[in-house]
Amino acid sequence: MQISLYDTTLRDGTQREGLSLSAEDKLKIAHMLDGLGVHYIEGGWPGSNPKDAEFFQRIRETPLRHARVAAFGSTRHAGGTCAHDANIRALVEAQTPVVTLVGKSSVLHVEKVIETTLEENLAMIADSVAYFKAMGKEVVYDAEHFFDGYKLDADYALRTLSAAAAAGADVLALCDTNGGSLPNEVSQLVRAVRTYFPDTIQIGIHTHNDGALAIANAMAAVQAGATQVQGTINGYGERCGNMDLIPLIANLQMKLGYACVSAAQLARLSELAHYVAAIANLNPDPHAPYVGRSAFAHKGGIHVAAIAKVAHSYQHIDPALVGNQKRVVVSELSGRGNVRMRADELGLDVRGNEAAVLQQIKERESKGFQFEAAEGSFEMLVRRSAEGYTPPFKLLDFTVTVEKRGDNEITSLATVKVRVGDEQMHTAAEGDGPVNALDQAIRKALLPYYPELAEVHLVDYKVRIIDEHRGTAAIPRVLIESARGDERWSTIGASHNIIEASYQALWDSLELPLLRARDEG
Repeated sequence: MQISLYDTTLRDGTQREGLSLSAEDKLKIAHMLDGLGVHYIEGGWPGSNPKDAEFFQRIRETPLRHARVAAFGSTRHAGGTCAHDANIRALVEAQTPVVTLVGKSSVLHVEKVIETTLEENLAMIADSVAYFKAMGKEVVYDAEHFFDGYKLDADYALRTLSAAAAAGADVLALCDTNGGSLPNEVSQLVRAVRTYFPDTIQIGIHTHNDGALAIANAMAAVQAGATQVQGTINGYGERCGNMDLIPLIANLQMKLGYACVSAAQLARLSELAHYVAAIANLNPDPHAPYVGRSAFAHKGGIHVAAIAKVAHSYQHIDPALVGNQKRVVVSELSGRGNVRMRADELGLDVRGNEAAVLQQIKERESKGFQFEAAEGSFEMLVRRSAEGYTPPFKLLDFTVTVEKRGDNEITSLATVKVRVGDEQMHTAAEGDGPVNALDQAIRKALLPYYPELAEVHLVDYKVRIIDEHRGTAAIPRVLIESARGDERWSTIGASHNIIEASYQALWDSLELPLLRARDEG
């Protein structure tokens, strides 16, 4: 059975606190969704803000290849007519092939929120649907608060659906607007609605995640007869979010056998999830099912030993099917298999030396290091443990001074002693803080010998206190992320002294690219 995917990231998703998309952002996401094979893209509420109106105008200039664009709005206001309703006019002006109308299904909302009569609400629904059907539009009717409304007055909730159906609605989308329904409730009501209306009318489902059941509720609805599913990418949405289309597509298609997208499109799920997060300026959830960086990460030694023999022994699917990949991380919980497999992934030969490397990992993690978060430092540890390893440079010692005199600004000065081969350099540099000064002094010494380090940039610097209960005597852990072009790596340091921890992470961050370049040469 084909399931119709209705994406509302550009409208409902932007109601997430802290998320805002420009018209240009929306266009980029819409075209990415179109490539995934989404059937409907809800562009926004054209009567609510200028950005949405701009989006609808511009999407007509760069039409989608697959998806149909929907404009979202409410039914006409009580006591008025569609022809004179500002919201209805804005929907008309959007010129979309699909119009999604939201109406009230609950007597509570009819009488206490929009403060009209039950009969007038039915007329508002019927008039609005019929108005757009007369224009040749495809109409999706979103029955807001349907599940809660059904519990209050089942007969009236069904009458609202009947009003929309009789007026020609193509889809009746049942909304769990407050996100508090349970899967068994959703299943029962969807079955009841499905038997109440002819098969020519599609039943849709729109769930929210306030009870952490949005995906379970949507899947229950599909199994009960719903054929359209509404949701957002990464579950973005108001409060706790909307139903996340990413795992829903994967679950329906790979676990239940429903048709959603092609196999090639399915393999783009991870790419899409990260792309939308980047456009939204939000960090991707590393633990997101299917598409998170840690979704197929293996840390426990027993687990890693098993997947080395049979990959699916600890993986519910092949991660490549959704564009992800298996990862082995190393830590104090690791076995020798973790070290060997991770080294193999990096193209390093650690065979015969796994036990020694693992022992160093455990010793350092007991002192505050965390190698699963710093794969660059793990790679350095493996490289340095190799027989005959020759470092490209050695940091002999350093001094960092931070000075504040009178009303003058604080100044930071670092001096370092570095050896490259048989030559020894003693350099100094100022910086925008002690760590920056240290970085500048080390680079000043190394650049004459390794000019390629000019292409290496520090892009992130994080400090975490490990044992907060010790107050100012706690151990800080420093994590540095560095980049050269599109290549990135993370390195780590840990010490009672934050400058020494930074020094450790800096050393690894600068030595690693030199070793990789030496391998390439």
